[in-house]
Amino acid sequence: MASNAAVPFWRAAGMTYITYSNICASMVRNCLKEPYKTEAISREKVHFSVSKWADGKPERPTVRTDQPE
Repeated sequence: MASNAAVPFWRAAGMTYITYSNICASMVRNCLKEPYKTEAISREKVHFSVSKWADGKPERPTVRTDQPE
């Protein structure tokens, strides 16, 4: 039987490690001075494509981004 005392604080807060890591990275980027701050913020944008498959063939991919529109 495991104890909750050894649970990392990010898991105890209901976060995944990726969420915790993204929050920390964002805070570090915001603490940087110019011109490093704008350079780092521009690198955080992520674009990816999503393709649905039908009948064993990919349909036309849709380009997505993690930034709110």
